[in-house]
Amino acid sequence: MITHDVLVIGAGLAGLRAALEAQWQGADVAIITKVHPVRSHSNAAQGGVNAALEAGDSWESHAYDTVKGSDYLGDQDAIEICVREAPQDIVELENMGVIFNRDETGKLGTRNFGGASFARTYFVADITGQAMLHVMYEQLMKEQVRVYEEWFLTDLVMEDGACVGVLALEIRSGRLELFRAKAVILCTGGLGRVFEPSTNALICTGDGMALAYRVGAPLMDMEMVQYHPTTLKSNGVLITEGARGEGAYLLNASGDRFMSYERYGATNAMELASRDVVSRAEQTEIDEGRGIDGCVLLDCRHLGDELIRTKLYQIWELALDIANVDLTKEPVPIRPGMHYQMGGIKTDVIGATSVPGLYAAGETACISLHGGNRLGANSLLETIVFGRRSGAAAAEYAAARDFAALSDAKLRDEDARIQQIMDRPANGERTAALRLEMGQAMDRHVGVFRDEAGLQEVVDVLQGLKERYKQLPVENRGKVFNLDLVFHLELEFMLDLAEVIAVSALDRRESRGAHSRTDYPERNDDEWLKHTLAAWSADGPQMSYLPVTITRWKPEARAY
Repeated sequence: MITHDVLVIGAGLAGLRAALEAQWQGADVAIITKVHPVRSHSNAAQGGVNAALEAGDSWESHAYDTVKGSDYLGDQDAIEICVREAPQDIVELENMGVIFNRDETGKLGTRNFGGASFARTYFVADITGQAMLHVMYEQLMKEQVRVYEEWFLTDLVMEDGACVGVLALEIRSGRLELFRAKAVILCTGGLGRVFEPSTNALICTGDGMALAYRVGAPLMDMEMVQYHPTTLKSNGVLITEGARGEGAYLLNASGDRFMSYERYGATNAMELASRDVVSRAEQTEIDEGRGIDGCVLLDCRHLGDELIRTKLYQIWELALDIANVDLTKEPVPIRPGMHYQMGGIKTDVIGATSVPGLYAAGETACISLHGGNRLGANSLLETIVFGRRSGAAAAEYAAARDFAALSDAKLRDEDARIQQIMDRPANGERTAALRLEMGQAMDRHVGVFRDEAGLQEVVDVLQGLKERYKQLPVENRGKVFNLDLVFHLELEFMLDLAEVIAVSALDRRESRGAHSRTDYPERNDDEWLKHTLAAWSADGPQMSYLPVTITRWKPEARAY
């Protein structure tokens, strides 16, 4: 048995910031991560991080843009906390060593981003997440926080209704270990691979969300899945919103900037409307025959070689390598693609879940900062602000408690469960095939546009896949680096979460933010200005509701 005061699960930006804060507050902290920290998916964030630091900007403006972007589903107390604390955290990141781009006067430079009324996005070319992650990891090494690298979380350990540790598999050896803790912070990121394709890394399988759900922490607003407007058709690779922030255009097959059409309600912001608005416009153009082979075009040519090669170098390289398109010379075909989960484990503003001792931060949590639609560059901000706040809260909780007395019985039971999976006879089924069926069904029916028939169909498909999963074998019988087993365990998490998303989407009979129902095309504040909550049961998700916290901004029609 391994013992630490605070265990942080996941080593992306939320996890690293939570671990640092808990360590600075005097706790004995350790991180458990299934990949090396700088391979975490925060590494893939391109565009930037928001804060109201510039003269003429204000936290109130940032808050209003976020509330409006959320389609009024975001909890305004959480939004106010986040945007008020954003400037100090950006300055702290810069002091830590994040080399943000500068303007011509030498001050921190900003770019425009979708849904924002002010240029408040701080950036490092188009590798902002990578730059922040590496600096944060340097801080972690400086503080000598213990990292258990390439360990896979299999279960949360509960005692008297509280979370008192975790069970984790060392991928290198196949050894299962019991970790005891006074507090656990889940920073396991998103669930992008529930969909196929996705902008997310293969590791984004929603592990923390699924395990919290299983031990009684409800999942909130899971129907709110963001489709990013600009992804490459072949594999879903992200093309940063920063390109549109720098002035790139969206064109249809006729060469028209279709975001100027009155029907899309974005004649002022055009390409820089909120992501849900732009994605629906693109999908409508494609569905109505004005696309090109299932895509529209992103045109950066007029930005010039120098800007593209300095501020957008990574996407220039990605477009060239994957789509064989030189952004300096021709438009690149793009389409909406699954990108981000606005929903997640229901937490308060210090990251606490309804389960004592269990905290969550980053994409795996739902505070709710983003409501029905996240503004670009608010996700990196969330990881820092609420990673910090959850780390401080978990350290304070741990300081007031003793360790639970645990036996090895939980470890033996989990070992037996995994061995039972390993002993299943081959039956022709493969984990990858079930995972692909799930992902394609989710993309087909729970994408930009949804309706009751499609959502019911995907619920039925998922129930069939869950039955097949019960007999799914693991073909690799070895212990060392058995990724076949890891993928198998991940799939169980993903199937649970896919079901929650589909059932929640079926339940919400309106259109709001990223949740666009063709059979209920209007937002319905009278009946649906509320959060959906999904609680685990043996019969599937049990739905209930919570009111949205409104402090000062009353719902109004959205137009950009």
